[in-house]
Parts: sequence; structure tokens; C-alpha cells
Amino acid sequence: MMRMVDLIAKKRDGGALTKEEIAFFIDGYTTGDIPDYQVSSMMMAIFFQDMTEDERANLTMAMVKSGDEIDLSAIEGIKVDKHSTGGVGDTTTLVLAPLVAALDVPVAKMSGRGLGHTGGTIDKLEAVSGFHTEITETEFAEIVNRDKVAVIGQSGNLTPADKKLYALRDVTATVNSIPLIASSIMSKKIAAGADAIVLDVKTGSGAFMKTEEASVELAQAMVSIGNNVGRKTMAVISSMSEPLGYAIGNALEIKEAVETLRGEGPADLTRLCMELGAQMVVAGGKAETLEAAREKLQAVIDNGQALEKFKVFLSNQGGDASVADDVSKLPQSDYLFEVRAETSGYIEEIAAEEIGVASAMLGAGRQTKDDAIDLAVGLMLKKKTGDHVAEGETIAVIHSNREDVGDVERKILDNYTIGNNRVEIDLVKQHITE
Repeated sequence: MMRMVDLIAKKRDGGALTKEEIAFFIDGYTTGDIPDYQVSSMMMAIFFQDMTEDERANLTMAMVKSGDEIDLSAIEGIKVDKHSTGGVGDTTTLVLAPLVAALDVPVAKMSGRGLGHTGGTIDKLEAVSGFHTEITETEFAEIVNRDKVAVIGQSGNLTPADKKLYALRDVTATVNSIPLIASSIMSKKIAAGADAIVLDVKTGSGAFMKTEEASVELAQAMVSIGNNVGRKTMAVISSMSEPLGYAIGNALEIKEAVETLRGEGPADLTRLCMELGAQMVVAGGKAETLEAAREKLQAVIDNGQALEKFKVFLSNQGGDASVADDVSKLPQSDYLFEVRAETSGYIEEIAAEEIGVASAMLGAGRQTKDDAIDLAVGLMLKKKTGDHVAEGETIAVIHSNREDVGDVERKILDNYTIGNNRVEIDLVKQHITE
């Protein structure tokens, strides 16, 4: 008979747990048969002793099996999903879903609502009048088969083991462990039914992983897990040492997505969407090489098919597709305030996370899951790292529904570093495919 205390001792002493042993403790913890103090002890043992590639894959699949698994077999083709490890102004999903779908790669996306600086993908899309994600799984499959793209809210009981483990890790100082982070992220993606997974692993001051070395280690762990369990998985390491694009806020990010699909978006957002999109197209079997995939993506932006696909995507889910032709139909804030530079020089750094907080202070994000989001508010950055700015020049515009924004203005000014050095950000650091 298996006993949890023996498994803890085995892991504590550096042993590798078998598939059966991992399933035993994950199942027991999910059902409440194994107490949290023993699982806390196991998490700490894993934190110090790490896990082999097999252990990581087995842990991930045990978490997948702890709840519902979404069956996307009714959808034809290779279903490709994208996951970002977070960031500020991360509008990539809004651009990538229609862009990749325009090349006949099915994007059957499950998204959640956001906690943090701005809403999640669903909140952002709800800035489009009428858009909703309450569609049946049958409708979802029909739409993706016909038009290659749909977004549905997370439903059912996906990876309950992960929810329990995450809450426990949070209070036992075991969050920052590569095998535990990697299995947490990958279990959700695998349970959501994708055949192939493209990961955008952020690095830098606004990211969960602050150093490139740590980001690479996490990306390799996730790619290895995915490939080990039969899901084609690739990753891009990208910089989050400043916000991505110019827009931070829900309706503002939809507007920026429309501009990017027109070929008129910010250079950094466009570049990252091209890199991630190319991997999705290769993973989806629609191009042999990343170079060929990039050319195909550029072609559907240039000929308008990407923007047309965005309109079809919106109208399929009740949204007013005309916003793609007239972005002034999106929610607008009552007030605009310009934030002006207090000195002259080059922008050396923009603290991404704190700028995200400034946007949340306006009501663009949630602090708790029950908070209401103001879809109209947020920030439009006018200057980014490396730009020259004169004293008194506008560095950002605050879109607000309250008249007094002194606190937000101060937050922005305090988190823009202006100096004498011209800094260049290397946006895409590495591609990881194994």
C-alpha cells in the first residue's frame, strides 16, 4: 500500500517519483484524502530537489486528469493555442487569433477574465458592443470549422488539482519552482484540448521571470512537457521590460489590435505577433519554415484578409463588426489628460508593471474577481524606451472617467526614467523548439 509519507521521504532524498506515485498524491489531494500539510511538504521537497522530465510530464498529466478535458475532435485540422506568461499591454491574442485564422489555422481559444492591470482577452473583446462568449460547444465547433476562429469562456471543471496546488504554493513560498510553474501552465493548455501550443514567455522587469536565464529554463521545461505528452510545443522568449505596444486598457487595446491588423500597429506589437504567428502557422502545418510563415502572415495583412477575418470573428459572436472600420464606436472615456515630461533626454526605462498599475488605478483592471471593469479607461503611451523627449512634451495620455487623476499622473512620471543614454530593447530574444 502506498503512503504519502514514503513519497515525501523519497522526493526529499532526491529520488524520482513514478507515474503511479504522482497520480496517487495528486488524486488524493484533489479528493481531500491527503491533507495539505503533507502536500506542502511534497511541494517544498520538489522545490529543492527539482523533477526529471518524465516526472514533470507525469505531474502535468495527473493534473489534467484531475478534472474535465475539453474534446475538440469535432474541429478539423491541427488546433493551435497560444499562451503568454503575462505582461502589460499584451494585445497579442486579439491580433493573432484572426491573423492566423486567415491562413486556415483553426484557433479554438478558451480564455478567462483578467485579474490585474487590464482585463483578460474576454473582457477586452466585450468592449465591442454585443460581443459574447456564451456559446455552446456545438456552436463553438461549427464556427471554428467554418471560419477558423472563436473564443469561448473557460467552462467546466478544468484542472481542479492545479487550483488547489496553486493556492497552497502561494502560502508556502513554493510558487517560484520551474517544474511547478511549468506543470501548472501546461496542464491548463492540455486540458483545453489544443493539438499544438505556442508559448510567449516574457522576461524582464514587467514579467514573472525577471532574467532571461530563468525565462529560458521555464520555456524549455514547458516545451519539453508538451512534446513529451504528444502536443507539438514551441516557445518565444520576448522582452517585457516596457509595456508592449502603446495601449493599456480594454477598448484602447481593441483599437490597437485593429490598427495592427491593418498593418498600422506599433512596431514592437507587430513584430511579436509575426514571431508568434509564424510559430502557430508552422505548428498548424500551413508553412514549412518560420520565414515562409512570416511572408504568408504579411500577405494577409497587406490584402486586408486579416482585418476581414476579425470582423467575421466579432459578428459570429454577436459583436458589432463595424468597429473595425470605425474605432470611435468603441467605449470612449469622458476625460483625456496629457502627462508631460518633467525633464529632457532619452527614455531609458519604463517600469512596465507600475505603468500597468497606473492603468488599473483608473478602473481598467480588477483587484478581486468580482470587481467591475471600466472598458473605456486606460493609458496611451506616446513615448517608449529609446525615444528622445523634450521637457513639457507629452509622454502619455490618460483616458479617464474621473476628473482628478493626479495620483495616476504621478505614478506614470515616477516610472519613466529619462536620462542621457539611448537604450534599445531587444524584443525577441530566442526561439525554443525542444
